[in-house]
Amino acid sequence: MSILENKDDLKLLVDGLNFKQKVERSLELIEAAYKKWGEGLVVANSLGKDSVAVWDLAKKVNKNIRGFIVTTRFKPTKTKQFMKDEAARYPELEVFESTKEIPAQLYLAHPDQCCDILKVEPTREAVKKMKVACWVTGLRCTEGRTRTDFKEVEERDKGLVKLNPILIWKEREVWQYLALYQVPVNPLYKEGYRSLGCEPCTRITNDDNERAGRWIGTSKCGGECGIHTRPLIDTSGNGI
Repeated sequence: MSILENKDDLKLLVDGLNFKQKVERSLELIEAAYKKWGEGLVVANSLGKDSVAVWDLAKKVNKNIRGFIVTTRFKPTKTKQFMKDEAARYPELEVFESTKEIPAQLYLAHPDQCCDILKVEPTREAVKKMKVACWVTGLRCTEGRTRTDFKEVEERDKGLVKLNPILIWKEREVWQYLALYQVPVNPLYKEGYRSLGCEPCTRITNDDNERAGRWIGTSKCGGECGIHTRPLIDTSGNGI
């Protein structure tokens, strides 16, 4: 049976596998998926620590694997510069950004709508334009309350498989990987951030919840932008 069809208990894997075993499992998942979907396998790179770890893993599997970055007009200056640096290093990373006009401070009044316009819609565009059959993410089930029910391989949108190859990694293991393999990271982490997003909606906190600094003071606090919860394709298999 292919590892893509595994039914392993993720809770047992989180604490049962050591760091080396988790890295090997992640590489095996990406390699199996690349053999199955080829150019249809594309990495979603958010420029956060988890995404750059997954991007590095993917490039170890095959240097030709493509990726996309969704950015917004509200990304911090340091994130934008890091994005430019990464895109220069990897021309196979394509950048998508919404240019739609939105009301001032929409992120305060209607954060879900703001995220839909600036993050979800460009992701849909990326999936359609790049003809994605399987998108690879940096989701981890230990990252926060909204990410505990994901699986390593899932198909939440019919016709679009999502691969979460580091789903069972802990935060310290991500940093261990980045340090050991000297993977460049967003400089904002040096300032104390643990989860990165748009500037108005991201804060430094001492909360145990890794994503507690996201959307503080709104109904979305510690939650999701929508990329992992909204439909990305329609039932006919065409990008929305």
